[in-house]
Amino acid sequence: MRFYPDVPEQRWGLILRDLALVLALVVFAKLGLIVHDAVDKLAVLGEGVESAGNAVTGGFESAADAVDGTPIVGDDLAGGLRSAGEGTGGEAVELGRGGAGAAHDLADLLGLVVFAVPAAMLLLWQLPPRIARWRRLNAAASVLRDPVAPGRLELVASRAAFGLPYGTLLRYTKDPLGDLDAGRYDALVRAELEESGLRVRQ
Repeated sequence: MRFYPDVPEQRWGLILRDLALVLALVVFAKLGLIVHDAVDKLAVLGEGVESAGNAVTGGFESAADAVDGTPIVGDDLAGGLRSAGEGTGGEAVELGRGGAGAAHDLADLLGLVVFAVPAAMLLLWQLPPRIARWRRLNAAASVLRDPVAPGRLELVASRAAFGLPYGTLLRYTKDPLGDLDAGRYDALVRAELEESGLRVRQ
């Protein structure tokens, strides 16, 4: 099982691309956290409303405690004050809790979207060709496991001469078809192996 080509230039180029992909995912995750934290700070508004509601409720409760037990009207007045506190302060507490909860939920959603959308697009762009290249490398390693075995040199050289682009062949030999015809297979075999990402064994 090979994850990277044997040819140093190809191997390091692919390693750098993989590292760049991982780095990009880390950057997207960091951006998602930054957005999450920035939006999550809005929850302080709801928490402030909740705190103010608690203060109002506490104020009415203190006033009710002060008049509670007063002859004739104390109990009724205390009950009215407590009801007023629960009505005004209690609603503010519920509103504040709801606002803070909504801010937390929005922070989670936006942080996830900021990370997931570009990360998914990047992976959909990079992973399929990367997987295809990995499969081609391992298939080539399986087929070309012993290219210099008797009878195989000519076959591998023929595959290179008739399968590789002309520009690629000319990087290895000035006359690829002449080499094949004359039985000079070394350059063609090297071309086939290296273009498949495999090391030429001496």
